[in-house]
Amino acid sequence: MSDKFDKETAGARPAATVSKDDGPAPAAIKAIPVRHYGRWISAVVVLGLVALLVNAFATAEKIQWRAVGDYVFDSTVLAGAGRTLLISILAMVMGVVLGVVLAVMRLSKNPVTSWVAWVYIWFFRGTPVYVQLLLWFNLALIFPVLNLGPIYKDEMVDVMTPFMAALLGLGLNEAAYMAEICRAGLQSVDEGQTEAAHALGMSHGKTLRRIVIPQAMRVIVPPTGNEFINMLKTSSLVYAVTYNELLRATSTIGSTSYAVMEMLFVACIWYLVITSVFSVGQYYLERRFARGSSRNLPATPWQKVKANLTAFSRERSSTA
Repeated sequence: MSDKFDKETAGARPAATVSKDDGPAPAAIKAIPVRHYGRWISAVVVLGLVALLVNAFATAEKIQWRAVGDYVFDSTVLAGAGRTLLISILAMVMGVVLGVVLAVMRLSKNPVTSWVAWVYIWFFRGTPVYVQLLLWFNLALIFPVLNLGPIYKDEMVDVMTPFMAALLGLGLNEAAYMAEICRAGLQSVDEGQTEAAHALGMSHGKTLRRIVIPQAMRVIVPPTGNEFINMLKTSSLVYAVTYNELLRATSTIGSTSYAVMEMLFVACIWYLVITSVFSVGQYYLERRFARGSSRNLPATPWQKVKANLTAFSRERSSTA
């Protein structure tokens, strides 16, 4: 049977080969990109709606756009924007520092410190910021005098100024949210890192400072940047405690000049400018901390714009 198989194999004809004399070579396949008509239609519709909205505001008879340009760089408005930036930064620093402490307390094996941190987070996350600001501003109704014994004693009205009420109201509320963000970042680090550090003889505090916290920053930084951007906008609530920040400054000018809507537009312009600047800073900070966890760093805004323009030019040339 094997002899028969060998004979059939030996007598088999070789496979046919294609030579140049058999005919011309097949033409190269020309890829034609798919035309997405829906994208162009939707883009035209969206641009049309935006144009109608812009035209409605531009042709409004009761809005004096010249007043917007006149008051954008007004000294009172600039001072209010500076106070907004100051109270936001100080409140955020207080929130980050206290949030880290609360996160460590929450993760502590001591039931007392863990319970105290949980109650703090529960209260400040469960009540509105506006209410907390009013509570601090009217604290003199409960404690007329701040008496710290031989250290300090003064009237609560003099202590709880609008600036202090705004700082405590924003900072202590932010600490509750930062505590949860920091707790999530600390728990994202593998427990083996802590066990290895303890095996090397490191104390709990040194392990947090040198091992856990540096690795947790990659998780903590992005939401912290978002919280600061939100803090810039939430600072407008301190209007209730008569702190002369950006919104109150523009509202005061609007009430005296009868340009209420115009001054609200001025406030929006400055809020957009401040948040845009810090949003760019947040992006590059996140990109820096992503170096240790991602091989390919996310593209910068300029790189994204350049890539989109290149892709658009290629698509246009191929369809031409």
